[in-house]
Amino acid sequence: MTNHRILVIDDSRVIRIRVRDMLPQGNFEVIEAQDGVEGMDAIRSQRPNLIMLDFLLPRMSGWEVFQEIQANPDLQHIPLVLMSGRKEEVTEKITEPFEYFEFIQKPFEQKELIEAIKAAMVKARKPRRTPVTAPAAAGAPAAGGGEVSAAEFQALQAQVKQLQGEVAQLKGQLGKMLAFIKQKLK
Repeated sequence: MTNHRILVIDDSRVIRIRVRDMLPQGNFEVIEAQDGVEGMDAIRSQRPNLIMLDFLLPRMSGWEVFQEIQANPDLQHIPLVLMSGRKEEVTEKITEPFEYFEFIQKPFEQKELIEAIKAAMVKARKPRRTPVTAPAAAGAPAAGGGEVSAAEFQALQAQVKQLQGEVAQLKGQLGKMLAFIKQKLK
């Protein structure tokens, strides 16, 4: 009897087989899907313990599958490992740090796969926050139901002011560098 069901959603048969071969024998049942539609059907019907999701898929992209998983509270708790040959494809749509899922870059070795699975399991247990919007005034309730104290609000304002100063300083330095480069190119 297998302990864990892992769903591998990847249009590459080689990757699906590679993942199956890298997992410790006897502990895992690997379910395969070759596109996003098959993957979502398998998620709903098989209820896997872990999902390994390629970002670029036919019929329904990995990005669309990811969005559907994240929008469904019943699926959010399933550990998720996103896979791609190019991390930029993922970070274009999802900003780092990846808080609730793990990312692994293809090609990967067995050790990297096992570490990614472990990290995804830890991240999946993290409590989900509701989106927070800026309060209208100090002490106003935040979107998550919490309160922002006047001291916290002032501290955040001070941080913003400091960061604005640093940005202005960097812009000045960049301007000087550009002027220097233009001068040297003449």
